[in-house]
Amino acid sequence: MTDAQSKAARLLRKQGSVSSLSSSDVYKVHKVGIVQHQDLAEMIEGQRSADGLKKNQNSVLSMSTVSFMDDPGHDDHYRPAMKFENSYQMTPGRKFPSGKVKNIIKDVLEGYLAEEKYEPELCKQMSKTISEVIKARVKELMIPRFKIICIVDIGQSNNQALLMGSRCLWDSANDTYSSAEFRNNSLFAIAQVYGVYYE
Repeated sequence: MTDAQSKAARLLRKQGSVSSLSSSDVYKVHKVGIVQHQDLAEMIEGQRSADGLKKNQNSVLSMSTVSFMDDPGHDDHYRPAMKFENSYQMTPGRKFPSGKVKNIIKDVLEGYLAEEKYEPELCKQMSKTISEVIKARVKELMIPRFKIICIVDIGQSNNQALLMGSRCLWDSANDTYSSAEFRNNSLFAIAQVYGVYYE
């Protein structure tokens, strides 16, 4: 054995990985159980000599690691299935804090849009950014078991009338929303945050 081969064998023993074997051989090793490191090194050497690799002292053998997960016939029978149990918690432990959420919406809208003028491309990006910021700030309140949905609309202010509405299928006892609006000389913004209880 050359220095490179012995170094590779030592690394193989140290790491405990299986190298240069076909996936079926690796699966057999896995199925049988733990194989002594010496036996594993002998299997690898036998595989190399069976493949007709010439052992030259100046050549360095390459090592490749084969995952037995690549084998199409491999089944994961040894991994237990995850089981989720019902919590039977049909109502929230605490209500959705609509007042705090409304204050968050107002703060974010004023902070981002106070000095802005309406430009269609800028407002398109700003509505996405503001929506993500509001959602992140509401999630910081750590409201358990509520899904948070945030929608921000920004439009040009031209003394026009605007009527917005939304429809949702939800539980009126537990699900709720908060909304706030912002106006300056150039634009208006309306943000809604829906808190939908997740049973």
